[in-house]
Amino acid sequence: MKLLFDQNISFRVVKTISSLFPNSASVKELYLENKSDVDIWYYAKQHNYTIVTFDSDFIDLAILKKQSPKIIFFRTGNTSTQNIISTLNANFLSIKHFIEKEDSTIIFELYK
Repeated sequence: MKLLFDQNISFRVVKTISSLFPNSASVKELYLENKSDVDIWYYAKQHNYTIVTFDSDFIDLAILKKQSPKIIFFRTGNTSTQNIISTLNANFLSIKHFIEKEDSTIIFELYK
């Protein structure tokens, strides 16, 4: 399960969740930090990442394009890095099921 964390989420999350979500990355690590949402979306699609974001623009892209990559959308507003980590850990099984299930669902919303 490869997660790609948008630039509004700390790159520090990647190291902390690596045991549950191996091969995850941040846009900063992949030199995508100043790229457009569309560029990040295409990169994620091409490299089989699920995007993790607070940015509703990715939701708009997902609805318009109606295809992968899948999106994990934090509906918490800006929150602490620790809260993001806790939320991902607490929802691991649901996230795993969302990513692995092959259906038309492309958006998974997280609240906390």
